[in-house]
Amino acid sequence: MAQKLWDKGKATNAEIERFTVGKDREMDIFLAKHDVIGSMAHVTMLESIGLIEKEELPLLLSELRNIYTLAESGEFVIEEGVEDVHSQVELMLTRKLGDIGKKIHSGRSRNDQVLLDMKLYAREQIRLVAEACENLFNILAEQSERYKNVPLPGYTHLQIAMPSSFGLWFGAYAESLVDDMELLLASWKITNRNPLGSAAGYGSSFPLNRQMTTDLLGFDSMDYNVVYAQMGRGKMERTVAFAMAGIAATISKLAFDACMFTSQNFGFMKLPDECTTGSSIMPHKKNPDVFELTRAKCNKIQTLPQQIMMIVNNLPSGYFRDL
Repeated sequence: MAQKLWDKGKATNAEIERFTVGKDREMDIFLAKHDVIGSMAHVTMLESIGLIEKEELPLLLSELRNIYTLAESGEFVIEEGVEDVHSQVELMLTRKLGDIGKKIHSGRSRNDQVLLDMKLYAREQIRLVAEACENLFNILAEQSERYKNVPLPGYTHLQIAMPSSFGLWFGAYAESLVDDMELLLASWKITNRNPLGSAAGYGSSFPLNRQMTTDLLGFDSMDYNVVYAQMGRGKMERTVAFAMAGIAATISKLAFDACMFTSQNFGFMKLPDECTTGSSIMPHKKNPDVFELTRAKCNKIQTLPQQIMMIVNNLPSGYFRDL
């Protein structure tokens, strides 16, 4: 069994360990390639300040690339008895390179490794969300132009109020996404700051070059204050969650309208048969399940900021397992 990074030779009750570990190992798989990228930047920096020998660096980088390939292809696994992704990467390196592999942890704590992995992961996911929203925006804008002269009743209090159009309806949701992207951009800016080098929240005695890892990892800047780097844990996730909640609110409202407009009482839209479900006892039914499930999933997303706030609420500075 591999030794845990925090292990000081005292056994932990098995039930306590199961409770405290939870689903960490499962979730860590999502962070594997980001953990490797962070390690590549870190060892490159360590070599520049003389903590890794010049001839050791290419060996470490080569092996880290191999591990990255495994993670990218979905073949990376955290073995039984290995606590987390950080320990697994170090174990794989030491198997191949011996004690050289142990040097990747120099000047780092699992705290700033987790912070870095989460920021790299969030940064990638924000980009994917933005691309998906851009695709939806383009569709809504095209439909707004296509149906600009097709009338649609405008409602207040769910009563017919004034004449409107499908073009206006589609365009409203397109513009709503534009506002949502402003909030997503803000979450990107907060995410795109380098925490590496903050260690356990109080820095390192090694002469780490944090600007170098900031540049290598493509961050706009860094979390300059090492205490704040740890204080930002949960804050970054909450900010990203708020941005996602804004997008979810827009799409949820769109889904609600779609459900309402396709019902017989309104009849403004008709879904193709392949996009609906039926009923075993009412064969005439064409149910908009896709929009209903979209609405439910979006409403779940809108609860995320509150969940994160309740986890980090009233925690003082420093690291706690709540995080």
